[in-house]
This record gives sequence, structure tokens and C-alpha cells, in this order.
Amino acid sequence: MALLEALGWSEGEVMRPESKPCSRLMSQTAGIFSTGGALAFWVLCRLHYGPKITVPRSLRWASCGAISMSLTSALLVRSFSPECEPQNIIAAYDKPQRKTE
Repeated sequence: MALLEALGWSEGEVMRPESKPCSRLMSQTAGIFSTGGALAFWVLCRLHYGPKITVPRSLRWASCGAISMSLTSALLVRSFSPECEPQNIIAAYDKPQRKTE
């Protein structure tokens, strides 16, 4: 559930039909931030250990950075993005009823 509604920032409007669904927005954001997180934590590992760095250690730091940044960014998108508000998730999956005569 988005925090916008709980904090009173939501206007309750249903998103436009051409907007990206919440799940696609979350996965794209998580993918971008996982790459950035891996690079950032690899740099932090290099700065922390200096010449004592080993390949397994740097890969471990990079993987932890990728996982933590992707999860954090996906959680923030899920919490604060208007596309992830409950009424917009429901509206995205509602199919118009066909009239059969």
C-alpha cells in the first residue's frame, strides 16, 4: 500500500491508461539501482581495504550493494509512487465488461 494515502498526500485520482504499471516501474528502478549499488559498494570496498583487497571480498561487497540498493529503491517506489496507490493498481487490472446482447 502506498504511503501517499496514509500521509494525506494522495489526491485519489486514477492514473491515465497509458501510464506504466507499478510492477514494471518497480522492476526498472530496482534494475538501475542494483547496478549503481554494486559499483558504489565496490568503490567503498576498495577504499576500505586498500591493497589487501581480494576478488571474493570485492564481489561480496558488490553483491551486497546491488541487493540492498535494489530492494531499497523498489520499496521507496512502492511506497511513494502515485502509480502504486491501491486505487490505481485496481484500476489497471479492471477490464471493461463486454455487453452481450
